[in-house]
Amino acid sequence: MNFSPTDSPAVDGRAARWANHREERRRELIRAARRAVHRLGAEVPMEDIAAAAGTSKSVFYRYFGDKAGLQAAMGEVVLARMQERIAEAARTAQSPYEGLRAMVAAYLGMAASSPHVYEFVTRVPVASDADAAAAFVNFFDAVGAMIEEPMRRLLSPGRQATIAFWPTAAMGLVRAAGERWLETPENNVKPTLDTMAGLIADWLFAGIVAEADITIPSKEMP
Repeated sequence: MNFSPTDSPAVDGRAARWANHREERRRELIRAARRAVHRLGAEVPMEDIAAAAGTSKSVFYRYFGDKAGLQAAMGEVVLARMQERIAEAARTAQSPYEGLRAMVAAYLGMAASSPHVYEFVTRVPVASDADAAAAFVNFFDAVGAMIEEPMRRLLSPGRQATIAFWPTAAMGLVRAAGERWLETPENNVKPTLDTMAGLIADWLFAGIVAEADITIPSKEMP
């Protein structure tokens, strides 16, 4: 069958509209799934997620493949937003220490706003799910780089070993301490978010101060 040149734009237009519709529907499902996880917990089954979204499990499978695919898709959205908040916090800081503390506080604040969603998108992905693993790794790499940037200004080129490994260790500490804090029941001993952010920032900054080739101004010290 032959088509005239004028047929192509119409076909392309329909394809574009369908692609836009599909993407919008995908975003709607992610938002609905996020609300379900927030309310019902990180272990919520797909049946309950679909029910909360007012649709069927087969619709979610059509768009995401399986629960791991949904985890990856939601992770991209949630982790990107966390990354934006952390970057915003860093931009307003007046010193390397303040930047470090602000970034830690932003990380903790986003996680604390919905612990179930945080757990859902940051749990260790299964080995077969490359998309979930990529979103997870990219997020922590990006945040590690943001934490590294202000600290690099305090170290001379001769301290490359420190800056090569410190960001990875820093993210491990932030994540481990932060998740332990999230899991701790509310009581008189549990630090507030601001206090916990200060503690973590102090621990991280102490390691950099020990390696710094300059005297850290007192206003930058905790």
